Amino acid sequence: MKTLAIVGGGASGMLAGITALETNPDIHVIIFDQKDILGKKILSTGNGRCNLTNKNMSLDYFRSDEPQLISSVLKAFGYSDTIRFFENLGLLMKSRNGYIYPRCDQASVVRSVLDNRLKELGADIRRENAVTSICRTKKGFQIETGSEKIQADRIILSAGGKASSKLGSDGSGYTLVKSLGHSVVPVVPALVQLKVKDFAFQKASGVRTDAKVTALINGRMAASDTGELQITNYGISGIPVFQVSRYISRALYEKKNAQVMIDFLPELEEASLRELFSKKLQHLSENQKAKPEDLLTGILHTKLIPEILRISGIRFSAKLNMIKDAELTRLCEVIKSCRLNISDTNGFDNAQVSAGGVSLKEVDMETMQSCITKDLYLAGELLDVDGICGGYNLQWAWATGYLAGKHAASDL
Repeated sequence: MKTLAIVGGGASGMLAGITALETNPDIHVIIFDQKDILGKKILSTGNGRCNLTNKNMSLDYFRSDEPQLISSVLKAFGYSDTIRFFENLGLLMKSRNGYIYPRCDQASVVRSVLDNRLKELGADIRRENAVTSICRTKKGFQIETGSEKIQADRIILSAGGKASSKLGSDGSGYTLVKSLGHSVVPVVPALVQLKVKDFAFQKASGVRTDAKVTALINGRMAASDTGELQITNYGISGIPVFQVSRYISRALYEKKNAQVMIDFLPELEEASLRELFSKKLQHLSENQKAKPEDLLTGILHTKLIPEILRISGIRFSAKLNMIKDAELTRLCEVIKSCRLNISDTNGFDNAQVSAGGVSLKEVDMETMQSCITKDLYLAGELLDVDGICGGYNLQWAWATGYLAGKHAASDL
């Protein structure tokens, strides 16, 4: 009996194992994973609810050094294929504006249906069994763990990236894939919080406010997103920060100047904001006790107001009628385009995914087989592809796992 070894039992590895055994039931599939259960990282996705995929499956939502090579994977196993696959496992799903979740809102159920299907198919699951080395042999591969050496005819390497090491993604897959001849695009945290140098809004920690967040690399716009910005004691968080963070991470790695520009009122043009202030000034002009904070009350969160005024150079205790036009112009600029200098990310342990990985140029994207080492297949976060929030990283895991499992097993 031929043996297919899958190194890494996360989302892509579990789907690869199911697909391989459904494609060729006569093979022996071994899944190695260093955690106590397979798919542990699935449990944390979607804040524990598991955003499986997204109806709006555009290439614009995926990042890579070779983005043009992604499309064939998503065409081979896309949104509809994911829905069909999980429906066949008995999972009921629901849509929230195109974001697909299990109807029960439990990520644990997604993990369970995958785990149960692997058991039904007879997969040989080796939990708490980390692979330490893989060597190419004349007959295939020799896999070494801490306690044994195993021969395999083919291997699917789906060991994940470096994000959330406590859930199993500790970067060990990069060491294994490099030992088999592959190169790796620099790996940095993505979908992660950002630390700000000399953070002016530290006293506003805990504030959540709608804003537009733009990543600036050496002064040039790299990406932007609008949504709920979260102020922390060390910097900024929230979905729009996550969406642009991979560009900041890469810039920091390359020692470039990394900034984030925040628009605290993205729904208003700067000219409209200036007009709004003019009207409020007229309204408040009769109040001799009116202060600059009154100009912003009802427009911005109260905890943001003192810091916005300070950055604008307007004294908190100044009389409202003493504000000059130049100061008002500066106030509008700060609200619409406040620049923060980013010193660091919040690290791999707090990142949802990694950016970077095995170059797509070294993989046959139709089959996921390595172009460097025959009979080696690659899947999931190990590859140089990362998606934005919204189910895109799981879709990449399902798609690459499916292709790797199908083609690794088809003629074995």
